[in-house]
Amino acid sequence: MQVQVRLLHCDAGRRVVLVSAREGERFLGSALGEAGDAEEAEDRARTRLLASLQGTGTPHPPRQAVAPAPASAPKPLSPPAAEAPKPTPAPTPTPEPPPSPESPPTPVSQEEDPQDWSAELTHLDLQMRRLGWDRDREAIYLQRSFGHPSRDRITIYADLIAYLQAIEALEPGCDPATVAVPLRRADLLDQCNLLLQQLGWDGAMGRSFLEKHLGVSSRQQLKDTDLLRFNMLLEEETLLGKADGPADTGPAD
Repeated sequence: MQVQVRLLHCDAGRRVVLVSAREGERFLGSALGEAGDAEEAEDRARTRLLASLQGTGTPHPPRQAVAPAPASAPKPLSPPAAEAPKPTPAPTPTPEPPPSPESPPTPVSQEEDPQDWSAELTHLDLQMRRLGWDRDREAIYLQRSFGHPSRDRITIYADLIAYLQAIEALEPGCDPATVAVPLRRADLLDQCNLLLQQLGWDGAMGRSFLEKHLGVSSRQQLKDTDLLRFNMLLEEETLLGKADGPADTGPAD
């Protein structure tokens, strides 16, 4: 069994750690832990993961098997297909209804991103000097964050902003091999879907829980930090054994 540990969030007095377990190609489960320091947060995540795995008869994951989990490399977004010209004048279009709550988040097209990233990249260089990081140290952090060692391979503007915000929160002289990596929304949504599946909740139950605890009806309305908090609330539900929903599940948005 292989256990992976990832520090998801780091700010003043708060650390959030994700611990996941695999056996070969089979994913066994994952758990989140929150505490004032990373080691205690990891211990809490391991305890939750153990409680979850014991319910399925899976043995306790060994601590010595812990390995940092590199984030998956970002995939360039495909530009929207061009519309074919219409041979006749189009009738007055009917306003489209708002997206259904069951619809998954719509990816942002690259056309909506600014074309000039020079200001962000210049600010990133200034932050690197503040931290005292050279290119080699940045490469270590990039590899942990995105699965590659070059910022030139960041092709999505949202990923660049998440990376810059994570860098701004770091302290000078910190170790790029251990500090928190950027929160990536795709990872948080995958984790959320997995937790909903473990609970056995359908989309309506997920939305009801979201409205009760965070006051919104769709995950699309949540910031990344709020989505992380929502995942932790879902995980608490799995540990309390409140999964009484139908087996056919769906996302909460």
